[in-house]
Amino acid sequence: MRLIANCLVTTSLALVTALVASPLQAADLDAASQVDAVTVYPDGASVTRVITLDLPAGDNTLVAKDFPMGLDPSSLRVEGNAGASLTIGAIDARPPRSVAPVNLPDIDKRIEALKDQREDLQGAIVSAEARRKFAERFAEVSPVGLGEKGEARPVSEWRSAFSAVGDEVAAADNAIRDAKRKQREIDREIARLDADRAAKPPSKLEVRIELASTAATKATLRVTYAVRNARWTPLYDARLDTGAKDRKPAIELVRRAEITQSTGEDWSNVALAVSTVRVARGGNAPDLNSLIVQYPRPHLPMAAGRAFDSVQQRAAAPAPMSSELAESMAKRADEREAVAEVGAFQATFKISGRVSVVANEGAKSLRISTATISPDLAIRAVPVIDPTAFLEASFVQTDDAPLLPGLVAIYRDGIFVGRSRMASAAKDETVRLGFGADDKVKIERTVVKRNEGSAGLIVTTSKTDERAFKTTVRNGHDFPIKVAIQDQLPVSESEEIVVEMLPSSTQPTTTNFRDKRGVLEWAFEAKPGDVRDINFAWRMRWPKDKGVVMVPAG
Repeated sequence: MRLIANCLVTTSLALVTALVASPLQAADLDAASQVDAVTVYPDGASVTRVITLDLPAGDNTLVAKDFPMGLDPSSLRVEGNAGASLTIGAIDARPPRSVAPVNLPDIDKRIEALKDQREDLQGAIVSAEARRKFAERFAEVSPVGLGEKGEARPVSEWRSAFSAVGDEVAAADNAIRDAKRKQREIDREIARLDADRAAKPPSKLEVRIELASTAATKATLRVTYAVRNARWTPLYDARLDTGAKDRKPAIELVRRAEITQSTGEDWSNVALAVSTVRVARGGNAPDLNSLIVQYPRPHLPMAAGRAFDSVQQRAAAPAPMSSELAESMAKRADEREAVAEVGAFQATFKISGRVSVVANEGAKSLRISTATISPDLAIRAVPVIDPTAFLEASFVQTDDAPLLPGLVAIYRDGIFVGRSRMASAAKDETVRLGFGADDKVKIERTVVKRNEGSAGLIVTTSKTDERAFKTTVRNGHDFPIKVAIQDQLPVSESEEIVVEMLPSSTQPTTTNFRDKRGVLEWAFEAKPGDVRDINFAWRMRWPKDKGVVMVPAG
Protein backbone atom coordinates (compact mmCIF):
# COMPACT_ATOMS: atom_id res chain seq x y z
CA MET A 1 0.00 0.00 0.00
CA ARG A 2 1.31 3.47 -0.84
CA LEU A 3 0.51 6.50 1.27
CA ILE A 4 1.52 10.10 0.73
CA ALA A 5 1.98 12.65 3.50
CA ASN A 6 2.34 16.36 2.82
CA CYS A 7 3.11 17.61 6.31
CA LEU A 8 4.54 21.06 7.00
CA VAL A 9 6.77 21.74 9.98
CA THR A 10 4.57 23.49 12.53
CA THR A 11 4.55 24.58 16.14
CA SER A 12 0.87 24.00 16.69
CA LEU A 13 -0.33 22.58 20.02
CA ALA A 14 -1.65 19.43 18.35
CA LEU A 15 1.75 18.59 16.84
CA VAL A 16 3.60 19.35 20.06
CA THR A 17 1.19 17.09 21.93
CA ALA A 18 1.71 14.30 19.42
CA LEU A 19 5.48 14.58 19.67
CA VAL A 20 5.35 14.55 23.47
CA ALA A 21 2.97 11.61 23.69
CA SER A 22 4.74 9.28 21.22
CA PRO A 23 8.40 8.96 22.36
CA LEU A 24 7.67 6.24 24.92
CA GLN A 25 6.33 3.96 22.23
CA ALA A 26 8.28 4.99 19.11
CA ALA A 27 11.81 3.76 18.43
CA ASP A 28 14.41 5.87 16.60
CA LEU A 29 15.71 4.29 13.39
CA ASP A 30 18.89 5.79 11.94
CA ALA A 31 18.84 5.85 8.14
CA ALA A 32 20.94 7.21 5.30
CA SER A 33 19.47 9.02 2.31
CA GLN A 34 20.72 9.54 -1.22
CA VAL A 35 19.92 12.28 -3.74
CA ASP A 36 17.99 10.69 -6.60
CA ALA A 37 16.38 13.52 -8.62
CA VAL A 38 16.79 17.29 -8.92
CA THR A 39 14.75 19.92 -10.76
CA VAL A 40 16.60 23.23 -11.08
CA TYR A 41 14.80 26.58 -11.37
CA PRO A 42 16.20 30.03 -12.12
CA ASP A 43 16.30 30.84 -8.41
CA GLY A 44 16.48 27.49 -6.61
CA ALA A 45 15.98 23.77 -6.92
CA SER A 46 13.72 20.94 -5.81
CA VAL A 47 15.66 17.90 -4.54
CA THR A 48 14.35 14.38 -3.97
CA ARG A 49 16.20 11.98 -1.68
CA VAL A 50 15.49 8.25 -1.41
CA ILE A 51 15.59 6.31 1.88
CA THR A 52 15.33 2.50 1.93
CA LEU A 53 15.04 0.69 5.26
CA ASP A 54 13.73 -2.39 7.04
CA LEU A 55 10.83 -1.05 9.09
CA PRO A 56 9.69 -2.90 12.25
CA ALA A 57 6.03 -3.20 13.05
CA GLY A 58 4.47 -0.49 15.18
CA ASP A 59 5.34 3.17 15.69
CA ASN A 60 8.85 4.26 14.74
CA THR A 61 10.72 7.50 14.07
CA LEU A 62 13.08 7.54 11.13
CA VAL A 63 16.11 9.77 11.74
CA ALA A 64 18.21 10.87 8.74
CA LYS A 65 21.17 13.13 9.55
CA ASP A 66 22.53 13.82 6.06
CA PHE A 67 20.22 16.57 4.74
CA PRO A 68 21.68 19.98 3.78
CA MET A 69 21.48 22.82 6.28
CA GLY A 70 20.07 25.21 3.64
CA LEU A 71 16.84 23.38 2.89
CA ASP A 72 13.50 25.05 3.55
CA PRO A 73 11.87 22.97 6.34
CA SER A 74 8.38 24.07 5.29
CA SER A 75 8.94 22.52 1.85
CA LEU A 76 9.53 18.96 3.13
CA ARG A 77 7.27 16.37 1.53
CA VAL A 78 7.36 12.58 1.97
CA GLU A 79 5.81 9.75 0.02
CA GLY A 80 6.45 6.05 0.56
CA ASN A 81 6.07 2.50 -0.69
CA ALA A 82 5.93 -0.54 1.58
CA GLY A 83 4.79 -4.15 1.58
CA ALA A 84 2.49 -3.53 4.54
CA SER A 85 0.07 -0.80 5.52
CA LEU A 86 2.22 2.28 6.17
CA THR A 87 1.19 5.60 7.71
CA ILE A 88 3.44 8.67 7.52
CA GLY A 89 3.00 11.08 10.40
CA ALA A 90 4.77 14.29 11.39
CA ILE A 91 7.91 15.49 9.61
CA ASP A 92 10.44 17.48 11.59
CA ALA A 93 13.71 19.12 10.56
CA ARG A 94 16.27 20.33 13.07
CA PRO A 95 20.03 20.77 13.38
CA PRO A 96 21.48 17.68 15.12
CA ARG A 97 22.86 18.14 18.62
CA SER A 98 26.55 18.82 18.96
CA VAL A 99 28.21 15.59 20.13
CA ALA A 100 31.37 15.39 22.21
CA PRO A 101 34.07 13.00 20.92
CA VAL A 102 33.87 9.46 22.27
CA ASN A 103 37.61 9.39 23.09
CA LEU A 104 37.47 12.48 25.30
CA PRO A 105 39.45 10.85 28.25
CA ASP A 106 42.28 9.87 25.89
CA ILE A 107 42.40 13.41 24.47
CA ASP A 108 42.56 14.90 27.98
CA LYS A 109 45.44 12.56 28.96
CA ARG A 110 47.35 13.45 25.81
CA ILE A 111 46.90 17.20 26.44
CA GLU A 112 48.10 16.77 30.05
CA ALA A 113 51.23 14.88 28.91
CA LEU A 114 52.03 17.55 26.34
CA LYS A 115 51.71 20.31 28.92
CA ASP A 116 54.15 18.40 31.19
CA GLN A 117 56.63 18.19 28.31
CA ARG A 118 56.25 21.89 27.72
CA GLU A 119 57.04 22.66 31.37
CA ASP A 120 60.16 20.47 31.16
CA LEU A 121 61.30 22.35 28.08
CA GLN A 122 60.65 25.66 29.82
CA GLY A 123 62.95 24.49 32.68
CA ALA A 124 65.65 23.63 30.15
CA ILE A 125 65.32 27.11 28.65
CA VAL A 126 65.71 28.77 32.07
CA SER A 127 68.79 26.64 32.81
CA ALA A 128 70.40 27.47 29.45
CA GLU A 129 69.72 31.16 29.95
CA ALA A 130 71.45 31.02 33.35
CA ARG A 131 74.52 29.30 31.81
CA ARG A 132 74.71 31.97 29.15
CA LYS A 133 74.48 34.81 31.72
CA PHE A 134 77.21 33.18 33.85
CA ALA A 135 79.55 32.89 30.85
CA GLU A 136 78.89 36.48 29.82
CA ARG A 137 79.44 37.68 33.41
CA PHE A 138 82.68 35.69 33.70
CA ALA A 139 83.98 37.35 30.54
CA GLU A 140 83.20 40.79 31.96
CA VAL A 141 84.69 40.46 35.50
CA SER A 142 87.69 38.16 34.85
CA PRO A 143 90.65 40.03 33.25
CA VAL A 144 91.95 37.29 31.02
CA GLY A 145 95.11 39.31 30.17
CA LEU A 146 96.57 39.28 33.77
CA GLY A 147 97.65 36.53 36.12
CA GLU A 148 96.95 36.21 39.86
CA LYS A 149 99.83 38.53 40.70
CA GLY A 150 99.13 40.96 37.87
CA GLU A 151 101.67 39.50 35.49
CA ALA A 152 100.85 39.39 31.81
CA ARG A 153 99.59 36.05 30.47
CA PRO A 154 100.56 34.56 27.14
CA VAL A 155 98.32 35.28 24.19
CA SER A 156 97.53 31.55 23.83
CA GLU A 157 95.82 31.59 27.25
CA TRP A 158 93.74 34.59 26.16
CA ARG A 159 92.52 32.68 23.14
CA SER A 160 91.61 29.62 25.22
CA ALA A 161 89.56 31.75 27.57
CA PHE A 162 87.78 33.53 24.71
CA SER A 163 87.02 30.19 23.06
CA ALA A 164 85.66 28.66 26.26
CA VAL A 165 83.30 31.62 26.85
CA GLY A 166 82.13 31.55 23.19
CA ASP A 167 81.48 27.79 23.26
CA GLU A 168 79.46 28.10 26.44
CA VAL A 169 77.31 30.95 25.07
CA ALA A 170 76.75 29.10 21.77
CA ALA A 171 75.77 25.87 23.52
CA ALA A 172 73.28 27.76 25.69
CA ASP A 173 71.76 29.53 22.66
CA ASN A 174 71.40 26.24 20.75
CA ALA A 175 69.68 24.63 23.73
CA ILE A 176 67.24 27.56 24.02
CA ARG A 177 66.40 27.56 20.31
CA ASP A 178 65.85 23.80 20.23
CA ALA A 179 63.58 23.91 23.28
CA LYS A 180 61.51 26.77 21.88
CA ARG A 181 61.02 24.92 18.57
CA LYS A 182 59.74 21.90 20.46
CA GLN A 183 57.43 24.13 22.49
CA ARG A 184 55.88 25.52 19.29
CA GLU A 185 55.23 21.99 18.02
CA ILE A 186 53.64 21.09 21.35
CA ASP A 187 51.45 24.24 21.27
CA ARG A 188 50.18 23.33 17.77
CA GLU A 189 49.40 19.78 18.88
CA ILE A 190 47.56 21.03 21.99
CA ALA A 191 45.50 23.44 19.82
CA ARG A 192 44.56 20.60 17.48
CA LEU A 193 43.55 18.38 20.40
CA ASP A 194 41.52 21.22 21.93
CA ALA A 195 39.64 21.51 18.61
CA ASP A 196 39.03 17.75 18.59
CA ARG A 197 37.89 17.95 22.20
CA ALA A 198 35.24 20.59 21.46
CA ALA A 199 31.80 19.44 20.31
CA LYS A 200 31.53 19.78 16.53
CA PRO A 201 28.86 22.18 15.21
CA PRO A 202 26.42 20.42 12.88
CA SER A 203 27.11 20.61 9.14
CA LYS A 204 23.99 18.65 8.16
CA LEU A 205 20.33 18.85 9.03
CA GLU A 206 18.49 16.11 10.88
CA VAL A 207 15.12 15.08 9.43
CA ARG A 208 12.78 13.01 11.60
CA ILE A 209 9.78 11.22 10.07
CA GLU A 210 7.18 9.44 12.19
CA LEU A 211 6.08 6.10 10.67
CA ALA A 212 3.54 3.49 11.68
CA SER A 213 3.42 0.04 10.08
CA THR A 214 1.00 -2.81 10.74
CA ALA A 215 3.80 -5.34 10.15
CA ALA A 216 7.54 -5.54 9.65
CA THR A 217 8.28 -4.56 6.06
CA LYS A 218 10.82 -3.11 3.68
CA ALA A 219 9.94 0.52 2.95
CA THR A 220 11.15 3.09 0.43
CA LEU A 221 10.61 6.77 1.17
CA ARG A 222 11.07 9.69 -1.19
CA VAL A 223 11.69 12.99 0.59
CA THR A 224 11.40 16.17 -1.49
CA TYR A 225 12.46 19.65 -0.38
CA ALA A 226 13.42 23.05 -1.76
CA VAL A 227 16.86 24.64 -1.58
CA ARG A 228 18.23 28.00 -2.58
CA ASN A 229 21.73 28.76 -3.93
CA ALA A 230 21.01 26.88 -7.15
CA ARG A 231 20.03 28.24 -10.54
CA TRP A 232 20.11 27.66 -14.27
CA THR A 233 20.37 30.09 -17.12
CA PRO A 234 19.69 29.45 -20.83
CA LEU A 235 22.57 29.55 -23.31
CA TYR A 236 22.44 29.09 -27.08
CA ASP A 237 24.72 28.22 -29.97
CA ALA A 238 23.50 29.64 -33.29
CA ARG A 239 25.47 28.27 -36.28
CA LEU A 240 24.54 29.90 -39.59
CA ASP A 241 25.37 28.31 -42.93
CA THR A 242 24.85 31.23 -45.34
CA GLY A 243 24.20 28.79 -48.18
CA ALA A 244 25.36 28.62 -51.78
CA LYS A 245 23.91 28.24 -55.25
CA ASP A 246 23.02 24.63 -54.55
CA ARG A 247 21.74 25.00 -50.97
CA LYS A 248 19.64 27.38 -48.95
CA PRO A 249 20.78 29.12 -45.74
CA ALA A 250 20.27 27.13 -42.53
CA ILE A 251 20.72 27.72 -38.80
CA GLU A 252 21.58 25.01 -36.31
CA LEU A 253 20.18 26.30 -33.01
CA VAL A 254 21.41 24.51 -29.90
CA ARG A 255 19.77 25.16 -26.54
CA ARG A 256 21.82 24.69 -23.39
CA ALA A 257 21.22 24.94 -19.66
CA GLU A 258 24.05 26.33 -17.53
CA ILE A 259 23.64 25.04 -13.98
CA THR A 260 25.39 26.25 -10.83
CA GLN A 261 24.73 25.24 -7.24
CA SER A 262 26.22 25.87 -3.80
CA THR A 263 23.59 24.10 -1.70
CA GLY A 264 26.03 22.23 0.55
CA GLU A 265 25.27 18.85 -1.06
CA ASP A 266 26.61 17.13 -4.15
CA TRP A 267 24.14 15.91 -6.75
CA SER A 268 25.82 12.67 -7.80
CA ASN A 269 24.37 10.51 -10.56
CA VAL A 270 20.89 12.05 -10.35
CA ALA A 271 17.93 12.40 -12.69
CA LEU A 272 18.22 16.08 -13.62
CA ALA A 273 15.68 18.48 -15.07
CA VAL A 274 15.53 22.24 -15.57
CA SER A 275 12.28 24.18 -15.45
CA THR A 276 11.41 27.84 -15.80
CA VAL A 277 8.80 30.44 -16.60
CA ARG A 278 9.39 33.20 -19.11
CA VAL A 279 11.54 36.03 -17.73
CA ALA A 280 12.72 39.48 -18.87
CA ARG A 281 13.15 40.15 -22.54
CA GLY A 282 16.48 40.56 -24.31
CA GLY A 283 17.53 41.76 -27.77
CA ASN A 284 20.30 42.58 -30.24
CA ALA A 285 22.35 45.78 -30.35
CA PRO A 286 22.33 48.40 -31.64
CA ASP A 287 18.70 49.31 -30.99
CA LEU A 288 17.21 52.65 -31.93
CA ASN A 289 14.84 54.64 -29.71
CA SER A 290 12.63 57.60 -30.55
CA LEU A 291 14.20 61.07 -30.72
CA ILE A 292 12.22 63.55 -28.60
CA VAL A 293 12.15 67.32 -29.20
CA GLN A 294 11.39 69.35 -26.09
CA TYR A 295 12.29 72.53 -24.28
CA PRO A 296 15.57 72.30 -22.38
CA ARG A 297 15.42 71.40 -18.74
CA PRO A 298 17.50 73.45 -16.31
CA HIS A 299 20.68 72.07 -14.75
CA LEU A 300 21.28 69.25 -17.20
CA PRO A 301 24.28 67.21 -16.09
CA MET A 302 25.85 67.52 -19.58
CA ALA A 303 25.11 69.00 -22.96
CA ALA A 304 22.26 67.33 -24.77
CA GLY A 305 24.41 66.44 -27.76
CA ARG A 306 27.06 64.84 -25.54
CA ALA A 307 24.37 62.92 -23.66
CA PHE A 308 22.92 61.66 -26.94
CA ASP A 309 26.36 60.65 -28.22
CA SER A 310 27.19 58.79 -25.01
CA VAL A 311 23.89 56.89 -25.14
CA GLN A 312 24.59 55.89 -28.75
CA GLN A 313 28.11 54.78 -27.89
CA ARG A 314 26.90 52.66 -25.00
CA ALA A 315 24.25 51.09 -27.20
CA ALA A 316 26.78 50.14 -29.87
CA ALA A 317 29.57 48.91 -27.57
CA PRO A 318 29.70 45.11 -27.25
CA ALA A 319 29.94 43.61 -23.79
CA PRO A 320 33.15 41.74 -22.88
CA MET A 321 32.98 37.94 -23.01
CA SER A 322 34.19 35.84 -20.10
CA SER A 323 36.81 33.16 -20.76
CA GLU A 324 34.44 30.48 -19.42
CA LEU A 325 31.73 31.47 -21.90
CA ALA A 326 34.19 31.61 -24.80
CA GLU A 327 35.44 28.15 -23.91
CA SER A 328 31.92 26.71 -23.75
CA MET A 329 31.09 28.34 -27.09
CA ALA A 330 34.17 26.85 -28.74
CA LYS A 331 33.32 23.24 -27.84
CA ARG A 332 31.73 21.13 -30.53
CA ALA A 333 30.92 17.51 -29.68
CA ASP A 334 28.05 15.08 -29.65
CA GLU A 335 25.97 15.65 -26.53
CA ARG A 336 22.88 14.05 -25.08
CA GLU A 337 19.73 16.13 -25.19
CA ALA A 338 16.70 16.66 -22.99
CA VAL A 339 13.03 15.78 -23.34
CA ALA A 340 10.74 18.82 -23.20
CA GLU A 341 7.47 18.80 -21.27
CA VAL A 342 5.61 22.01 -22.07
CA GLY A 343 2.77 23.19 -19.87
CA ALA A 344 0.54 26.23 -19.97
CA PHE A 345 2.93 28.44 -18.00
CA GLN A 346 6.34 26.78 -18.05
CA ALA A 347 8.53 24.26 -19.81
CA THR A 348 10.49 21.46 -18.13
CA PHE A 349 13.47 19.86 -19.84
CA LYS A 350 14.45 16.43 -18.54
CA ILE A 351 18.08 15.57 -19.22
CA SER A 352 18.55 12.02 -20.46
CA GLY A 353 20.59 9.61 -18.36
CA ARG A 354 22.09 10.43 -14.96
CA VAL A 355 24.06 13.60 -14.26
CA SER A 356 26.37 14.82 -11.48
CA VAL A 357 26.59 18.46 -10.38
CA VAL A 358 29.03 19.05 -7.53
CA ALA A 359 28.48 21.93 -5.09
CA ASN A 360 30.74 24.98 -5.42
CA GLU A 361 32.45 23.63 -8.55
CA GLY A 362 31.41 26.27 -11.07
CA ALA A 363 28.90 26.13 -13.88
CA LYS A 364 27.97 22.98 -15.77
CA SER A 365 26.54 23.33 -19.27
CA LEU A 366 24.15 20.67 -20.61
CA ARG A 367 22.55 20.47 -24.03
CA ILE A 368 18.75 20.63 -24.03
CA SER A 369 17.84 20.42 -27.70
CA THR A 370 18.98 20.99 -31.29
CA ALA A 371 16.91 22.33 -34.18
CA THR A 372 17.70 23.01 -37.84
CA ILE A 373 15.96 26.16 -39.11
CA SER A 374 15.55 27.76 -42.53
CA PRO A 375 15.98 31.53 -41.97
CA ASP A 376 15.45 34.64 -44.05
CA LEU A 377 18.69 36.64 -44.43
CA ALA A 378 18.87 40.43 -44.68
CA ILE A 379 21.29 43.27 -44.13
CA ARG A 380 20.27 45.64 -41.36
CA ALA A 381 22.01 48.90 -40.55
CA VAL A 382 21.49 51.97 -38.38
CA PRO A 383 23.95 54.43 -39.97
CA VAL A 384 22.94 57.29 -37.66
CA ILE A 385 24.72 55.25 -34.95
CA ASP A 386 27.02 52.90 -36.86
CA PRO A 387 27.44 52.62 -40.67
CA THR A 388 28.33 48.92 -40.41
CA ALA A 389 26.11 46.52 -42.35
CA PHE A 390 25.04 43.64 -40.11
CA LEU A 391 23.84 40.30 -41.44
CA GLU A 392 20.56 39.38 -39.75
CA ALA A 393 18.73 36.06 -39.84
CA SER A 394 15.04 35.89 -38.95
CA PHE A 395 12.81 32.87 -38.48
CA VAL A 396 9.51 31.87 -36.87
CA GLN A 397 9.83 30.02 -33.59
CA THR A 398 7.91 26.76 -34.12
CA ASP A 399 8.75 24.80 -30.92
CA ASP A 400 6.10 24.45 -28.23
CA ALA A 401 8.76 25.25 -25.63
CA PRO A 402 9.44 29.00 -25.72
CA LEU A 403 12.86 30.45 -26.34
CA LEU A 404 14.00 32.10 -23.11
CA PRO A 405 16.25 35.17 -22.82
CA GLY A 406 19.92 34.21 -22.72
CA LEU A 407 23.34 34.61 -24.26
CA VAL A 408 23.91 33.33 -27.80
CA ALA A 409 27.24 32.22 -29.28
CA ILE A 410 27.16 33.30 -32.92
CA TYR A 411 28.90 31.29 -35.66
CA ARG A 412 28.83 32.18 -39.37
CA ASP A 413 30.00 29.54 -41.83
CA GLY A 414 31.95 27.79 -39.08
CA ILE A 415 33.64 30.95 -37.75
CA PHE A 416 32.89 32.33 -34.29
CA VAL A 417 31.91 35.98 -34.82
CA GLY A 418 30.84 37.02 -31.32
CA ARG A 419 27.92 36.79 -28.98
CA SER A 420 24.48 38.31 -28.77
CA ARG A 421 21.32 37.87 -26.71
CA MET A 422 18.28 35.78 -27.42
CA ALA A 423 15.01 37.58 -26.86
CA SER A 424 12.08 35.77 -25.30
CA ALA A 425 9.99 34.17 -28.04
CA ALA A 426 6.86 32.06 -27.72
CA LYS A 427 5.59 29.73 -30.41
CA ASP A 428 4.84 31.43 -33.77
CA GLU A 429 6.77 34.58 -32.83
CA THR A 430 9.55 35.91 -35.07
CA VAL A 431 13.14 35.64 -33.85
CA ARG A 432 15.93 37.87 -35.17
CA LEU A 433 19.61 37.12 -34.65
CA GLY A 434 22.53 39.20 -35.82
CA PHE A 435 25.49 37.34 -37.37
CA GLY A 436 28.14 40.03 -37.48
CA ALA A 437 29.35 42.61 -39.95
CA ASP A 438 29.06 42.09 -43.71
CA ASP A 439 32.07 43.87 -45.22
CA LYS A 440 30.81 43.41 -48.79
CA VAL A 441 27.90 45.76 -48.20
CA LYS A 442 29.07 49.36 -47.84
CA ILE A 443 26.87 52.02 -46.23
CA GLU A 444 27.65 55.74 -46.09
CA ARG A 445 25.52 58.44 -44.46
CA THR A 446 26.38 62.04 -45.28
CA VAL A 447 24.92 65.37 -44.19
CA VAL A 448 23.67 67.17 -47.29
CA LYS A 449 22.25 70.22 -45.56
CA ARG A 450 22.05 71.73 -42.12
CA ASN A 451 20.44 75.14 -41.83
CA GLU A 452 19.41 76.89 -38.63
CA GLY A 453 17.66 80.24 -38.93
CA SER A 454 14.48 82.28 -38.48
CA ALA A 455 11.16 82.25 -40.27
CA GLY A 456 8.59 85.04 -40.95
CA LEU A 457 7.71 87.31 -43.87
CA ILE A 458 8.38 90.65 -42.17
CA VAL A 459 8.79 89.98 -38.48
CA THR A 460 10.72 86.99 -37.24
CA THR A 461 8.22 84.79 -35.44
CA SER A 462 9.97 81.45 -35.11
CA LYS A 463 13.23 79.58 -35.35
CA THR A 464 13.89 76.74 -37.78
CA ASP A 465 16.26 73.81 -38.06
CA GLU A 466 16.37 72.07 -41.44
CA ARG A 467 18.56 69.06 -42.15
CA ALA A 468 19.03 66.71 -45.09
CA PHE A 469 20.94 63.42 -45.28
CA LYS A 470 21.84 60.93 -47.96
CA THR A 471 22.55 57.27 -47.25
CA THR A 472 24.26 55.26 -49.99
CA VAL A 473 24.11 51.46 -50.02
CA ARG A 474 26.48 49.41 -52.23
CA ASN A 475 25.95 45.65 -52.62
CA GLY A 476 29.33 44.04 -53.30
CA HIS A 477 27.94 40.50 -53.42
CA ASP A 478 27.39 38.55 -56.64
CA PHE A 479 23.85 37.74 -55.52
CA PRO A 480 20.85 39.86 -54.51
CA ILE A 481 20.26 40.53 -50.82
CA LYS A 482 17.56 42.18 -48.76
CA VAL A 483 18.54 45.45 -47.07
CA ALA A 484 16.85 47.41 -44.25
CA ILE A 485 18.09 50.90 -43.32
CA GLN A 486 16.83 52.74 -40.23
CA ASP A 487 16.91 56.43 -39.39
CA GLN A 488 15.00 58.72 -37.08
CA LEU A 489 12.68 61.65 -37.48
CA PRO A 490 12.53 63.92 -34.41
CA VAL A 491 9.30 63.58 -32.44
CA SER A 492 7.63 66.61 -30.89
CA GLU A 493 5.67 66.45 -27.65
CA SER A 494 4.63 70.09 -27.78
CA GLU A 495 2.16 71.85 -30.10
CA GLU A 496 4.59 74.76 -30.39
CA ILE A 497 7.31 72.53 -31.84
CA VAL A 498 6.44 71.43 -35.39
CA VAL A 499 8.42 68.68 -37.14
CA GLU A 500 7.82 67.68 -40.77
CA MET A 501 9.53 65.32 -43.17
CA LEU A 502 10.30 67.18 -46.41
CA PRO A 503 9.05 66.04 -49.84
CA SER A 504 12.61 65.47 -51.05
CA SER A 505 12.80 62.42 -48.75
CA THR A 506 12.66 58.90 -50.14
CA GLN A 507 9.38 57.46 -48.90
CA PRO A 508 10.11 55.01 -46.05
CA THR A 509 8.75 51.47 -46.11
CA THR A 510 7.80 51.57 -42.42
CA THR A 511 7.14 54.43 -40.02
CA ASN A 512 7.20 54.08 -36.26
CA PHE A 513 9.19 50.89 -36.74
CA ARG A 514 8.33 48.29 -34.06
CA ASP A 515 6.10 50.88 -32.38
CA LYS A 516 8.93 53.36 -31.83
CA ARG A 517 7.86 56.87 -32.65
CA GLY A 518 9.85 58.54 -35.38
CA VAL A 519 11.92 55.46 -36.22
CA LEU A 520 11.79 54.93 -40.00
CA GLU A 521 12.87 51.98 -42.11
CA TRP A 522 13.64 51.68 -45.81
CA ALA A 523 13.55 48.04 -46.95
CA PHE A 524 14.44 46.86 -50.45
CA GLU A 525 16.31 44.17 -52.34
CA ALA A 526 19.72 45.19 -53.64
CA LYS A 527 20.82 43.44 -56.83
CA PRO A 528 24.44 42.30 -57.30
CA GLY A 529 26.64 45.39 -57.60
CA ASP A 530 23.62 47.66 -57.05
CA VAL A 531 24.07 51.19 -55.61
CA ARG A 532 21.02 52.69 -53.91
CA ASP A 533 20.62 56.22 -52.47
CA ILE A 534 18.16 57.05 -49.71
CA ASN A 535 17.36 60.77 -49.24
CA PHE A 536 16.00 61.92 -45.91
CA ALA A 537 15.20 65.52 -44.92
CA TRP A 538 13.20 67.19 -42.18
CA ARG A 539 12.40 70.67 -40.88
CA MET A 540 11.63 71.75 -37.32
CA ARG A 541 10.05 75.09 -36.18
CA TRP A 542 9.53 76.50 -32.69
CA PRO A 543 8.92 79.92 -31.04
CA LYS A 544 11.79 82.37 -31.42
CA ASP A 545 12.00 83.14 -27.68
CA LYS A 546 12.63 79.52 -26.72
CA GLY A 547 15.29 76.93 -27.25
CA VAL A 548 14.98 73.22 -27.92
CA VAL A 549 17.14 70.15 -27.41
CA MET A 550 16.91 66.65 -28.84
CA VAL A 551 17.32 63.75 -26.39
CA PRO A 552 16.80 60.01 -26.86
CA ALA A 553 13.57 58.62 -25.47
CA GLY A 554 13.91 56.83 -22.15
